[in-house]
Amino acid sequence: MPILEAVLIAVAVLALLGVIFEEVIHVNKAKTTLFFGTLSWVLLFLFSSGADETATVSAGLSESIAEIAGLWLFLVAAMTFVAYLNKKGMIENMIYLIMPRQVTERKLLFLTGLFCFVFSSLADNITATLVSCSLILSLNLDLKKRLQFIVLVVFAVNSGGVSLITGDVTTLMIFLAGKVEILTLLTLAIPASITVFLLAVLLSGGLSGTVTLRASSNEVRAVDAVIAGLFLVTIIATISGNALFSIPPVLTFLFGLSIMFLVSRFMSDDSDLDPILEYIRVIEFETLLFFLGILLLVGMLKEIHALDSLVAIYDVLPPVYANYLMGIFSAVIDNVPLTAALLKSGINMSPGEWMGLTYAVGVGGSLLVIGSAAGIVAMSKIEGLTFGAYLKYALHLLAAYTAGYVGVILLGAAMNG
Repeated sequence: MPILEAVLIAVAVLALLGVIFEEVIHVNKAKTTLFFGTLSWVLLFLFSSGADETATVSAGLSESIAEIAGLWLFLVAAMTFVAYLNKKGMIENMIYLIMPRQVTERKLLFLTGLFCFVFSSLADNITATLVSCSLILSLNLDLKKRLQFIVLVVFAVNSGGVSLITGDVTTLMIFLAGKVEILTLLTLAIPASITVFLLAVLLSGGLSGTVTLRASSNEVRAVDAVIAGLFLVTIIATISGNALFSIPPVLTFLFGLSIMFLVSRFMSDDSDLDPILEYIRVIEFETLLFFLGILLLVGMLKEIHALDSLVAIYDVLPPVYANYLMGIFSAVIDNVPLTAALLKSGINMSPGEWMGLTYAVGVGGSLLVIGSAAGIVAMSKIEGLTFGAYLKYALHLLAAYTAGYVGVILLGAAMNG
C-alpha cells in the first residue's frame, strides 16, 4: 500500500504540473486533470487488498461524485443564463446604459472597477473579464493606461466573486461544505469593495484624459429583458430560499433555469432558429471538466490520507496567518484544488476564519496574472499584458489584498463578538 500511495501522490503532482505548465505543454488543463483524476481512482480499485477495502473505496468515490454533481449542476444552470444573456448582447447593453457617453479616464477607471465588482458577483469572472476587455480595447488607450485598467479589472472581478456563490467557485465550494452561511458571505462585499476602490486610487496616477464611449447597437427584445430579470430574481431567491427555508441553491437555480426555458418557449418567435436548449452546449464545459478532474484527484488524496501534510502550516501558524498565506499560494497554485484540498483535510476553524480563507483564495490569485482565470483571459485579449508587465503592479495588488484580508478578519471578529 505505501508504494501505491506514492504512485497516487505522484499522479496528483503530475496533474498539478500539467495545470501550471499548460501554456508550455499545450495540453488543456481539463484534459490533464480528467485523465489523472480518473486514473487515480482506477488504480485504487485495481490494487485494493480485498472486498472490504474495495467497498471503502467505492463509498469514497460515491461521496466525491455526489459533491461534484451538486457543484456541476449549479454551475451549468448559472452558466447557461450568462451564456444566453451574453449572446443576446444584454451584458454589453447594460455597460453602455450605465456608463456616461463622455467621461474622464480617472472616473472611467472607478466605474470600470465598480462594474466588474458587481457583475462578477452575479455572473462568472470570465464573462466579466471578456466584456471589460472589449470596453478597454475600444478606448484606444496607450499601453500604460491600458495596463492600469486591466490590472484593476482582474482584481475587481476576483473581489466581486467572493461574496456570492454565483460569483466564485471557491466560495460555492466553501458554502456547500457548510463552513459559512449564505448571508454571512454577503458581508464580505463590504471589505472587498473598499479594497477595489483603494486599488483604483493607487492605479489612477497619470490618468488625465477624456474618452468617448460608443453607443451599443444591440436590439433589446422583450424576452431577453424578461430572462435578464429572471436571472436576478433567481439569484435573490437562491439566497433568501437558503437562508429562510434551507433550500439547496442548486435546486433553486435549476428551477429558475426551467422557468427560463418556458419563458423563451412562449415569448420568443425564433425557437426553431435559436432554440434555448442550445445555450447549454455553449457553456464552458472545459471549465466543468477541469473541476471534475481536480475534485476526483482531491477525493483520492483524502481517501489515502495524503492531505494531512497540507494542514501542517495550520499546526505551526494560527489560522488567521495561515489563511493569508494560502491566498498568496493561490496565485501560484490554482485556487480550486487548493480550496478542495483544505476542505477535505478536516481543518477546524471558526466561521470568521473560514470567511478569511474564502476571501484569501478568491482574491489572492489576483497577485499574479497567471493566478486566476480572469488574468489568463485578460492576457489572451490585451496585447502587451505579459507576466512581467503585470508584475510591476505587484506591490499595489499586495497592499489591496492585505487591506481586504485585514478588513475581513475585523469583520469576522465583530460578528463573533
